Amino acid sequence: MPTSTYSELRAQLATLTTEAFRPELAEIDRLSTLEIARTMNGEDRTVPDAVARELPAIAAAIDATAERMARGGRLIYLGAGTAGRLGVLDASECPPTFNTAPSRVVGLIAGGPTAMVKAVEGAEDSKELAVEDLTALGLTENDTVVGISASGRTPYAVGAVEHARAHGALTIGLSCNADSALAAAAEHGIEVVPGPELLTGSTRLKAGTAQKLVLNMISTITMIRLGKTYGNLMVDVRASNEKLQARSRRIVALATGAPDEQIEAALTAADGEVKNAILMILADLDAPAAARRLTVSQGHLRAALHATEPTA
Repeated sequence: MPTSTYSELRAQLATLTTEAFRPELAEIDRLSTLEIARTMNGEDRTVPDAVARELPAIAAAIDATAERMARGGRLIYLGAGTAGRLGVLDASECPPTFNTAPSRVVGLIAGGPTAMVKAVEGAEDSKELAVEDLTALGLTENDTVVGISASGRTPYAVGAVEHARAHGALTIGLSCNADSALAAAAEHGIEVVPGPELLTGSTRLKAGTAQKLVLNMISTITMIRLGKTYGNLMVDVRASNEKLQARSRRIVALATGAPDEQIEAALTAADGEVKNAILMILADLDAPAAARRLTVSQGHLRAALHATEPTA
């Protein structure tokens, strides 16, 4: 890279809050371990307040995302480095938590799967790579693309949002600096600004925590809007191991208050589907009738419970 380009990038980074140097922490390495831990803990306490300031923007983005997903669209996260890893993490947790198909919530990281554990040099600097990754997915107008970048300037994230918006997809830009290129490129800009880091420019710290909190909201509340929960119970949980099988039975018990024998019978008849089993017990339905009513209610258990139309 030419020296002039390095100078330009250096000047650009100097304007970012996430890259700001904090003179008051210049001798943090001389503190005791406990003092450093207390300092870090104090820094982390400021992150929820930074997120709170963006709640209206976050809520608007979630409502728009849920609307697209209800039409069959996907939720697609893209980012580089820590931001990309957080997106992949959030996407990977949706199938076991909400019984979504792996293709419904997707995490893409600049440089591909290798970049999850090892830096792929130059990948984050390529808008073209983002376009290639989205093209490979067969992007549609019903999809939601979330570009994630602490700096708000990462070309991979900005390029993804620009391409997706130009092709009619819903776009969200999540950054940790104000007036970012990423937020400006997106239909829904979310700028959570937790301030300069404990270690200058180490955005895996407060910025990473802020991004994780927002991604938790985007996926969780979207799934609530899509009927993946009943109250605060994960009624679409996929029982893929012994712990989740036990949790499934506990969820049915909490929702219905039914005895173990009735719970086992309902889950067996419903082929392990928690939502169906709850409906069978609470509405006194057999498995086929419960499945039909849930189909009519588009998977919303509360709506199915209050339905008055015939189930056949």
